[in-house]
Amino acid sequence: MPDAAALVVAAGRGQRFGAELPKQFLTLAGKPVLRHVLEAFAAHPGIAAVQTVIHPDDRALYVAAAAGLDLRPPTDGGATRQDSVRLGLAALADLAPRRVLIHDAARPFVSGDLIDRVLAGLDRYPGVIPAVPVADTLKRVEDGAISDTVDRSGLWRAQTPQGFRYADLVAAHADLAGRELTDDAALLEAAGLMVGIVEGTERNFKITSKDDMERAQGLLAGGRRETRCGTGFDVHRFGPPLAGGLTIQLCGVAVPHDRALLGHSDADVGLHALTDAILGALGQGDIGSHFPPSDPQWKGADSAVFLRAAGELTAARGGRIVHLDVTLICEAPKVGPWRAAMVARIAEILDLDPGRVSVKATTTESLGFTGRREGIAAQAAASLDLPSG
Repeated sequence: MPDAAALVVAAGRGQRFGAELPKQFLTLAGKPVLRHVLEAFAAHPGIAAVQTVIHPDDRALYVAAAAGLDLRPPTDGGATRQDSVRLGLAALADLAPRRVLIHDAARPFVSGDLIDRVLAGLDRYPGVIPAVPVADTLKRVEDGAISDTVDRSGLWRAQTPQGFRYADLVAAHADLAGRELTDDAALLEAAGLMVGIVEGTERNFKITSKDDMERAQGLLAGGRRETRCGTGFDVHRFGPPLAGGLTIQLCGVAVPHDRALLGHSDADVGLHALTDAILGALGQGDIGSHFPPSDPQWKGADSAVFLRAAGELTAARGGRIVHLDVTLICEAPKVGPWRAAMVARIAEILDLDPGRVSVKATTTESLGFTGRREGIAAQAAASLDLPSG
């Protein structure tokens, strides 16, 4: 009988994080968050097997994240975390390890020392969790106001990996099926078994927000950061004049004009240039490589989708957008009356302070294709703060 197995729970969707991919598959220091976790358990001499629970839609992402590691085949999770753990335990039934460690895939800084402490604690208790004492003053809030100050003495913040005797945890899941508890330690407590505490670490935090990802990137980069700059340029041609006029999209705002801008998407030349500037600073190619015009799904698409995706790629790298500057080059329409709305819309798309966005306009003094009113051009610059390395 193998002595200990690790069960990594990676079936969550990470909806609070707000990224295009589940957070466990976002890139952290050059590899997926999940990869950091899997490597830690696969390399530990006290762990005989690593079982991962994933969402069925994420199988390709998992295969890429786990490539080259000696792991058991993943199993699909359930509708809740408790269901996913139960299914993961069932997948380990053929091994029936004496001990099992349950770990959240979004905690990439699990260390060998921490795994050692949890395993050692299982010699004394049926269940063991790492935890850190609560240091901040706690307030109970009702209707936006403090109703009480909570005594923090004796309060601890639970972490993972949480360790259990395998047979005890399987029995607890069977006996308490349908009771949605916050973690497996609570399940064991409800079954009447004692759960001990070992020392956790502040470094073993869970990535739940973009700020957490930035913190994680900074830790792995040794705290070093760098400023990157990128530029973008785009042009769209005007269609023939239309009686009665219409609106065109410029920097996310509908601007009245008598001629349409032609393009596969909504032809928003300003947002396209800004998207390319951000992608350039990231070293991630250009807008066409991410959203090819040959793909029919982008026909008529709102260009805010492209700009937002570039912002999400920045956040996934642990970076932030420091400043954006875009210049619209055209004889008409006049940009000035719409400038403030454009700044506000760009800031809204990227969740930025409007003070970090600049929109300008100029003409070419009737020279060239813009001077002949054949189209509109835009050039943009983006400054990003990113972890170095």
